[in-house]
Order: sequence, then structure tokens, then C-alpha cells
Amino acid sequence: MHADLLLKIGTQKVERLQFDDLITTEHTKLKPLSISVAVDAHSRVILGAFVSQIPAFGHLASLSRQKYGKRKSYHKESMMKLFEKIAPVVSSHAEIKSDEHRIYKEVVREFFPNADYKQYKGEKAMIAGLGELKKNGRDPLFAINHTCAMLRANINRLFRRTWCTTKKPKRLEDHLAIYIAFHNSVLLS
Repeated sequence: MHADLLLKIGTQKVERLQFDDLITTEHTKLKPLSISVAVDAHSRVILGAFVSQIPAFGHLASLSRQKYGKRKSYHKESMMKLFEKIAPVVSSHAEIKSDEHRIYKEVVREFFPNADYKQYKGEKAMIAGLGELKKNGRDPLFAINHTCAMLRANINRLFRRTWCTTKKPKRLEDHLAIYIAFHNSVLLS
């Protein structure tokens, strides 16, 4: 995805990695997609992002199954692709942080068995709209949360209330690649 950048980073391995998923939709809220994102917590460089289909959850799950049938989850496969891509540039003893999603630990252990891996319970913000300002005053996942917020703010199809929706997940992945190149080369310089 960003081979030149990853090769450049490759001379000095990433020591602090954070990753998470950003949930968006494919044409309708009944067809959710997950964007798995990894970021260097020190430099804020986005190391990679992959899009995957996931089944609807919550109050929309039964309606989604009724209208579109049972959707297969490709989330784990997407996480594996992401970690396969970033593994060469991340130190085997890196400090890795994420939220408490159930599949994360398994994926991290497979690619980075010697890493210092910490999972954090997701917290609600004290005030609506201030996601980064948690009860204890600091967010241990600030780098990835802020990066996901920037993705949502700068890519129109990721806005929560918009007419611009993703029709093809592959095109969303292409759009992400363009934004990530801009983010890493212009915004971070």
C-alpha cells in the first residue's frame, strides 16, 4: 500500500504501535464495513489500513439479515493482512496498544509474540463530542483515536451523516490509500 514509506521506515523499526477499527457502511447502515488501521504512536504515521465486510450488529442485525441475508465477517482476515503488511517495519519487542476487541490479542500474539501488548477498555467521553477527553484526563490510545477521527473528518464517505456512501469496498480502500499518502507526506511534514 505504502511500500516506499514502509521501506524508508524499515531502517528504524516502529517501537510504539497502536491499532483499531473504524466502522463505516457500504451503501446502507445495514451493511457495515470495518477499516482496520495501524499507526506509529510516536510519529503518527499511518502504517496501513484495510477494509473488510462485517455483519450488522446491535438493533440493525435482524433487519440486515432479513433484507440482505447473513453477511460473512472478513474482519480477522483483514487484520491478518494488515499485520502481515506492517510486521517488517515493527520491532519484535514493540509496545503495542489497542482496545479490548476479542480477536486483537490472537492476531498480535501470532505476529509479535515478544511484544509488550496492552489492551484498554473503551470509555465514553465525559462530554458528547469530546471522545479524547476521558474521565481520567488522558487517553492511552490517543494516537489511533485521533487518526481515526482525522480519517472520518477528511474522507467524505466516512462522515456519519452524509449522502456520500461507499458502493464498493475496494474503492474505499483506494480512497484510503490516497488520503494516507497525503496524511503521511503532507500533514505530518
